[in-house]
Amino acid sequence: MVPTHQTVLGCTFDNQQHDISNPAAHPLSSTSLLSTLLTTVMELNNLSVVLHSKGDLRLETRPVPKPGPNEVLLQMHSVGICGSDVHYWQHGSIGDVVLTKPMVLGHEAAGQVIKVGSAVKHLQVGDRVAIEPGVPREIDEFFKNGRYNLSPTIFFCATPPDDGNLCRYYTHNANFCYKLPDNVTFEEGALIEPLSVGIHACRRAGMTLGSTVLICGAGPIGLVCLLVAKAMGAAQVVITGRDLFPERLAMAKELGADFQLGVKRGDGPQQLAKSVEDMLGAQPHITIECSGVESSIQTAIYATRSGGVVVLVGLGSEMTNVPLVNAATREVDIRGVFRYCNTWPMAIAMLASGKVNVKPLVTHRFPLEQAAQAFETTRQSLGIKVMLKCDQNDQNP
Repeated sequence: MVPTHQTVLGCTFDNQQHDISNPAAHPLSSTSLLSTLLTTVMELNNLSVVLHSKGDLRLETRPVPKPGPNEVLLQMHSVGICGSDVHYWQHGSIGDVVLTKPMVLGHEAAGQVIKVGSAVKHLQVGDRVAIEPGVPREIDEFFKNGRYNLSPTIFFCATPPDDGNLCRYYTHNANFCYKLPDNVTFEEGALIEPLSVGIHACRRAGMTLGSTVLICGAGPIGLVCLLVAKAMGAAQVVITGRDLFPERLAMAKELGADFQLGVKRGDGPQQLAKSVEDMLGAQPHITIECSGVESSIQTAIYATRSGGVVVLVGLGSEMTNVPLVNAATREVDIRGVFRYCNTWPMAIAMLASGKVNVKPLVTHRFPLEQAAQAFETTRQSLGIKVMLKCDQNDQNP
């Protein structure tokens, strides 16, 4: 095929295309020789979405990395855009985590194994896998206690200085790549990452059969918390959302929310808490706050019944005014959530069994070459989940 010359996101690059789908087209009979040729070809076209600084997002062709003994080389297929990706793009930092060098974005991902490291035993070439982006670097106290997400030295895709996987080819620790059943698509595999946030939040909340639940925020994370809460046995769920995005509350209803509460500018936290109580007939046992907005956190505390649990998932301002005495005197527990741990097996089981359906969450799809449009779509809060397709030869879910 003829090489093409493209300019995307203000970056010029050469996109070399080669027909490697038909082994018979190559004068090779050895699998090892074909593998060598494939690697050589791939090195010409490892297109990657790279953030250089605040507002400076580029498409670049990078070398294909070589897997270490405990790693696998993946041909990426589907990568979702997260709010954190957009935040780094727009601000160059999240809290005190600051971008100091160019970084590949992306951490909601699934792909196919095309090469395995010498020590890898549980995966083989051709396996379709979902990627857990957080990998412990050392066996510290958090690793030993099963809470490796809290390790201060953890590697995490697309968190400075660690590169993510929004690219054509990527290496990752094989122990944090999970084989997908045949009835689970690549896109569902990529959505395991946000789904894991919902699983971790519901576990932290003590979700159980018969729980009544308030979810504050009907964005992607609020919606996966809804799915998981229902799968874990929640009896009734109220979900709130800004009246500017009615389609999100409509999606929540489709996904199983019993009540949807539109939030208008000027609605007071105690007023909203009373509306939740009126809908349920009683205050909820559990509130999961997914927006990070100060007024919404206040609503969460006022709304939750005495002895209940508020779980904070959304990240907002470092300093937030909350009715802490109200929570303390009613023994309302306030629990934090930081990413997730030990969730991928449960998520895969949920998807494979059909207990959870995340497919409706994907509202927009773009080929990797159209990353600019994909990021702008996410920035404008259009739809729910935007998915980038990294495999030129397979744009299917």
